[in-house]
Amino acid sequence: LAATAAVTLAGAAAGAYLGPYDALRTALAVVCAVAVAELLLRHCVRRFGGVTGDVFGGVAETAATTALVVLVLG
Repeated sequence: LAATAAVTLAGAAAGAYLGPYDALRTALAVVCAVAVAELLLRHCVRRFGGVTGDVFGGVAETAATTALVVLVLG
């Protein structure tokens, strides 16, 4: 939870250079990316009984894609 808050704050600070709307948009992108990554990770743990390097790679790619989609559509 603390790491999520720190990264969200860092994203909002980076987005703030472009304006207040962009600060909110980048914070939302981080929160959505973390939520989707957590859902995928929980699903894989339940389904496979654990995680592998491939699961972590898939989680990272899913989080990055989610963040980019939220930033583009925002």
